[in-house]
Amino acid sequence: MLVLSRKKNESIVINNDIKIVVVEIRGDKVRLGVEAPREVPVHRREVYDAIQRAKEDSPEQV
Repeated sequence: MLVLSRKKNESIVINNDIKIVVVEIRGDKVRLGVEAPREVPVHRREVYDAIQRAKEDSPEQV
């Protein structure tokens, strides 16, 4: 895992087309903004996990 330090309004770039920006820091919470191409899905981890569980629970489409 790569660990980076960023301040408010600083960003990181992933693969030339995904930008993560620190929007706000308030106490122990950090708000991040994500700019990514429309075809790249971006989810909070708990939403991603729910989607994966739903895929596992649904019958395979043939």
